[in-house]
Amino acid sequence: MTRNIRLTLAAVVALILVAVGVLAFNRRDAIPSVETTGDTVERAVLVREDSHRLTSAPDGRVTLVEFLDFECGACGSVYPKVKEIVAAYEGKITFVVRYFPISSHPNAELAARAAESAANQDRFADMYQLLFENQDDWSRQEEPQTEVFLDYARTLGLDIDRFQRDLDDPATAARVAKDRTDGEAVGVRGTPTFFLNGESLSDLRKDDLITMIDTALAG
Repeated sequence: MTRNIRLTLAAVVALILVAVGVLAFNRRDAIPSVETTGDTVERAVLVREDSHRLTSAPDGRVTLVEFLDFECGACGSVYPKVKEIVAAYEGKITFVVRYFPISSHPNAELAARAAESAANQDRFADMYQLLFENQDDWSRQEEPQTEVFLDYARTLGLDIDRFQRDLDDPATAARVAKDRTDGEAVGVRGTPTFFLNGESLSDLRKDDLITMIDTALAG
């Protein structure tokens, strides 16, 4: 084999690896569409007793579950739409948030622990909001963003000593890991992933999702 042929083959292999990497990245951070996959998963796995709810409906007829990564760009992009939906359907649907930190995002797991530590002081929704609305300030940083999250806790008026203890507590990490394990069990492979009444959604477009929610409420 000549040197030119070897160089050509090496270049082809490199291009293939880059293409595979791009596809994997896009799949991980892709915003799902509103089409359902047709598969319904067990509610007990999707919604645990200790799962965090941004809004709850007394009748429990419509439940929307999101598996998210606070450092995920696509999760950040869809957050304003989700916020609108939660506000519009407050008390009419149950919206559940589950952690699914992606290992390639350096501070995703730490951010989830920050949200869980805030939840221990009944401020999950507020930390959830701060993490997404300030995502550009702390995401894509290789060093741990502990001090940033401590500042968010101070902004919320939390007990900082307790917040720090909870942030470092193995039980907090285990709670985050439990959500991820449930996500893997129901087929979550990337974030954000949504389930409406147990059906996995393959794309999220706000107007279509509103139509599906309205249909479920009317059913």
